[in-house]
Amino acid sequence: MTPRWSTQAGPVLELLHAIRLACPSLPVGAYAYSQGLEYAVEAGWVHDRASATDWIAGLLTSTLKSFDLPLLSRLYRAWPERDENRIALLERWVLAGRESHELRSEELNLGAALLRLLVDLGVASQSVLDRATERGYLSAFALAATRYGLSEPVMLGSYCFAWLEHQTSAVTRLIPLGQTDGQLVLSACLEQTSAVLEASLDIADDDIGALAPGQAIASALHETQYTRLFRS
Repeated sequence: MTPRWSTQAGPVLELLHAIRLACPSLPVGAYAYSQGLEYAVEAGWVHDRASATDWIAGLLTSTLKSFDLPLLSRLYRAWPERDENRIALLERWVLAGRESHELRSEELNLGAALLRLLVDLGVASQSVLDRATERGYLSAFALAATRYGLSEPVMLGSYCFAWLEHQTSAVTRLIPLGQTDGQLVLSACLEQTSAVLEASLDIADDDIGALAPGQAIASALHETQYTRLFRS
């Protein structure tokens, strides 16, 4: 007898792969980075649930909406076309928007780790590692999404949730917040996610850019912070 859910095998598998890419246990080391949040807590800029929500939601509705997600979309479209020049241009664009040494290193380290994982899993060929020293996380994530058959909206949602989950996890440990307060921060940010994802698809090339001076300053100052739990 055919299982009742067999007609949904395609969408279900797509959802499972999207969850897989967003899962905190994905072995790429994302848990080790806070993207400047650790310094923001140390400096008192972020100190409770309300300020944590403001910080994370602020980045979601600015940098993620106007930089990460539009470039992720473009990389997602470039990979199936095997347009190496286009991919390389977009990858350089991503790195140009990482405003501190730590943010740039994070982009490259996570990208290389995800590419190695895709190769080990047989999802991508060894050739994708040829430029791994320049190929960041956005590019690797877009490649993974195309190989796993994710639609563009599902891919964007997966990336967005992964980012929110890591930021929420970091701030919960840093302040610290209780687990329920952490979930309330996540819930408040998720309420804004649909609008952010939709708006990101309408951003033209000339309007793509990152502008988060507070995060850039926090990330730069984190390099010399005396005690640190995170790498950024």
